[in-house]
Amino acid sequence: MLYRRFGRTGLQMPVFSCGGMRYQDKWQDVPFEEIDQESHQNLVRTISRSIEVGINHIETARGYGSSERQLGQVLPDYPREKLIVQTKIGPTETGGEFRKDFLDSLSRLRLGHVDLLAIHGINDREGFERSVRPGGCLEMARQLQKEGLARHIGLSTHGPLDLLLDIVRHEKNGGFDYINLHWYYIFQKNWPAIEEATRRDMGIFLISPTEKGGMLFKPSARLTELTAPLHPIVFNDLFCLSRPEVHTLSLGAARPEDFDLHVEATRLYDKRHELLPPIEARLREAWRDTLGEFGETFDEGLPEWHETPGGINMRVIVWLYALAKAYDMVEYGKMRYNLLGNAGHWFPGEKADKLDEVDLSQALANSPWKDRIPAVLREADEILGGEPVKRLSQST
Repeated sequence: MLYRRFGRTGLQMPVFSCGGMRYQDKWQDVPFEEIDQESHQNLVRTISRSIEVGINHIETARGYGSSERQLGQVLPDYPREKLIVQTKIGPTETGGEFRKDFLDSLSRLRLGHVDLLAIHGINDREGFERSVRPGGCLEMARQLQKEGLARHIGLSTHGPLDLLLDIVRHEKNGGFDYINLHWYYIFQKNWPAIEEATRRDMGIFLISPTEKGGMLFKPSARLTELTAPLHPIVFNDLFCLSRPEVHTLSLGAARPEDFDLHVEATRLYDKRHELLPPIEARLREAWRDTLGEFGETFDEGLPEWHETPGGINMRVIVWLYALAKAYDMVEYGKMRYNLLGNAGHWFPGEKADKLDEVDLSQALANSPWKDRIPAVLREADEILGGEPVKRLSQST
């Protein structure tokens, strides 16, 4: 396994992290006695495999159903000094509520402290302001740090770039030691936030580069062809890790064998400068050949979803359309598109299924593609539309 210094935390972080939102038994928080034991043994084997391949960063969250409770049956069996444990607590109205939720998590994990504590899901201005105001979550997190219960304080975010930059630049109460955010081959717009965080020596943790980065565990035939001879997972891993600013990629392992392709990426790491350029060139060529100039400037001048009639998230929809056209990433597009309207601040905005009810002329006034975008939105809805999709944490 490869390790990198996790910013100013000083932790030697494996370049892959064992994310805890897919191997747990339930998305509901239930007593351990109600957890299916065969399912729990799968978690035990998954953690064992993670440690075996050198991935000693185990990451979970208070909102991941039975994850913390199940990990509490496993993690105490390993030498504590050899583990890096992270949990995440959602923003609360008061620091006192945040403390209560954190202590509950610590109890479920059956640990004396966590190495990393993140405020989970600072995805909009409201969540940011609630987290950093006097007496809020960040102030309490720093108090927990002083008490030795959490060694380093960070956050996770699915927010837009302008918000990410403000979060990274926040300095009151010590700011944040690390950030969990999205960045991978098909979505590179957050790079300025990574650069800004690097200047502040923050740890950089990439959220879900395999699933949110394209459902790469079941890639389209076209994408597989374009990334050959590498599996799309291996390509994406090497693409992300070729940037020294990136410290670790979260792997949402659901079973022990889910680590295998990622381990392969570490074995090929020294060949990244040889392997990546021709694949990236083919991907860019396919993008240009399919989309032309539209593919380079499709979101230029488009307003944010909350500034668009009907709340239509045009930026995301046109991006998903482009991926479906260039790389045949239709299944991924369907999964993401049908979350719109159902995922709140985690994936905000609405689909383009009610275009006849809105006037987009003003919203498109600054777009070089104002005459084309409406047709693109309609086609995207035809290609990607379907039954609403829930976030995993909303599943039953």
